[in-house]
Amino acid sequence: MGALSKRAAGAALMNNNLSLFACPICQESMTIQEQGRMVCSANHSFDIAKQGYINMLTHGAASKYSKELFESRKTVIDSGIYDEIEDKIIELIAPAQTVLDTGCGEGSHLARIMAEKKGIGVGIDIAKEGILAASRHYPEQIWCVGDLAKSPFAKSSFDAILNILSPANYEEFKRLLTPGGCVVKVVPQSRYLHELRAQLYADSDKESYSNDQIVARFKESFMEVNVKRVTYTTPLTTELIPELLEMTPMGWHKKEGAAIRLNEITIDVDILVGRV
Repeated sequence: MGALSKRAAGAALMNNNLSLFACPICQESMTIQEQGRMVCSANHSFDIAKQGYINMLTHGAASKYSKELFESRKTVIDSGIYDEIEDKIIELIAPAQTVLDTGCGEGSHLARIMAEKKGIGVGIDIAKEGILAASRHYPEQIWCVGDLAKSPFAKSSFDAILNILSPANYEEFKRLLTPGGCVVKVVPQSRYLHELRAQLYADSDKESYSNDQIVARFKESFMEVNVKRVTYTTPLTTELIPELLEMTPMGWHKKEGAAIRLNEITIDVDILVGRV
């Protein structure tokens, strides 16, 4: 028998983890039908794409993130400049068997993290281009186009929820956590990409950055919070500079013709771990 199609392989993976899902319209449980769609008991239906991901958006959604941005993001992450952050996350979520990455983009962080541990990873993003790339590169995990404001997941489904340099929905995170589970949020610290910030925002108030408000809101949302700062400076090849500019919103402010010269970049983040 030949290899499964990407749609069939994705459907099989979802079927093996069906208890994670709930209808985003009515929150009823789901089944997988042979035609390659996920259906709830009220007959709300969501197609599994030929690339192996599922689209569970209940409304139209425009994303400002392009295919090129996600390609650049994968190139930058694959270069290893975020390895120390990923290693710390792997350590923090070691016992977790079900891991949800919210705002997963093209899925590189989740795929690299799950490659080092047992369990199943699920990535969700409102940007279809990101999920298309994720399903193409990382078929071992489940990928979902969706919006956590209309969640396609069942209550108490995930042992760990990742939120890496992405907007958060804390009330939904808490609903989705299993008892004893944790939310791991990565937020920039003051020197994150500061070499780039210094050139793009020279002599403006954007040259400095504070995450105080984000951290305060996280602490308000969870009963138990631990904060771990991870900071290091790593070499940056010339070839990675345009990719970095493409993937970060900072790069979108680059003036036409302005030259950016970097031979190293600082990664400086807080890793927030919250439990309910």
